[in-house]
This record gives sequence, structure tokens and C-alpha cells, in this order.
Amino acid sequence: MAYHYRESGLDNIFLIDGFRVHKTKYGRGVSIDNTEGLHKAIGRWLIDLPKPLNGAELRFLRLEMDLSQNQLAALIGSTEQNVRRWEKTRKRPVLGPADRLLRALYNQYSGGDVDVRRMVDRLAELEQITRAPEARLRETKSGGWKVEADA
Repeated sequence: MAYHYRESGLDNIFLIDGFRVHKTKYGRGVSIDNTEGLHKAIGRWLIDLPKPLNGAELRFLRLEMDLSQNQLAALIGSTEQNVRRWEKTRKRPVLGPADRLLRALYNQYSGGDVDVRRMVDRLAELEQITRAPEARLRETKSGGWKVEADA
């Protein structure tokens, strides 16, 4: 018997195995093996689908990347209001560059690309910086330049 995995926030995810059903004092409970791996597999499947992402799928990917609506909006060049609207209209397709950018970002993020993860973390800090930092640069022995430290 397949388990309808509604906890993902998606309507079309069913688990064939990798879960256990058990009784609790509150009723039926389900334990899922390797939830992190499961979510990564769902995310990879979503970005490979040959159709526009919908609002529920966008929300799933955003949460997997641990981004707020505001942070995702900044990453894809949109507004927090747009992201909120896309997520609210769960089944409506997200068309255009937002769909493509989100797929590319998730693809790199889920693959463990350190540079993308660092970029996402830095973008999350953007609103916290109140003054422009100073960069101190030092010429390297090879004739290039290197940022020594932020002051």
C-alpha cells in the first residue's frame, strides 16, 4: 500500500516504501526513513519535470533551500508579494524567468555547490548590513590582487 505523503505540501507524492506505519495513543503514525534524501529526490524530480513549476512546487523548493519568501524574491529578481501570490495559488504555473532561475538555483544548491550555498547565505545577510564595509586589498606575488579583510 502506497502512502500519500501530504506532509511534503504537494498533492501528488506517494511513497511505495521507506516508511513505517505504527499505532500511537493519538491514532495512526507514520515514520519516514531518510526524510532528507526523500526531499532531495522530490526536489530533483520537480526541477526535471518538462512543465512550469506551480506555486506548491515553488514553495517546496524554497523551503528545501531554507529561504524566506523575501530572500527567494531577491534571488530571482522579483518581489516578496509575487512569491507569496505564487505560493498561495498552489496549482497555477509560475511562468518565465522565475521558474528557470529557481530550477537552476535548486539544481546547484541540492548538488552541494559550495559557491551557490555561500551566495544564498550572503544574500540572506543583505538586509542586515547597515553600512558599506571597506575592502583592504593586497597585491599577491603572482601579480594579482586579494581582499585581505573587510574592515
